[in-house]
Amino acid sequence: MIWFVVLLVIPIAAVVYVVLKPRRPAQRIPVSLWMAFYFTVPLAVYDWLYCGVYLGSGFQFIIQYWYLSVYYVIPWILLPFVALALNRTGKYAS
Repeated sequence: MIWFVVLLVIPIAAVVYVVLKPRRPAQRIPVSLWMAFYFTVPLAVYDWLYCGVYLGSGFQFIIQYWYLSVYYVIPWILLPFVALALNRTGKYAS
């Protein structure tokens, strides 16, 4: 599973880099947090509706289906990290 995560994180980080690079440095962190929100919350709600409600697991689906719920955390770490890295390098496409 770790190889899948690594292979998934690299293209996501590249896309986030391309999206955040033209933004002003002050906008990058808020935009990255909104992107993480839109990337994770709808999927978490969908997983809860299907696994929790339809399959009857309740909120225990987070533990029972850990291989789904681990992806709720990764964008909240990765996207702000890319924004911070861009801010530290001072890259800004005008």
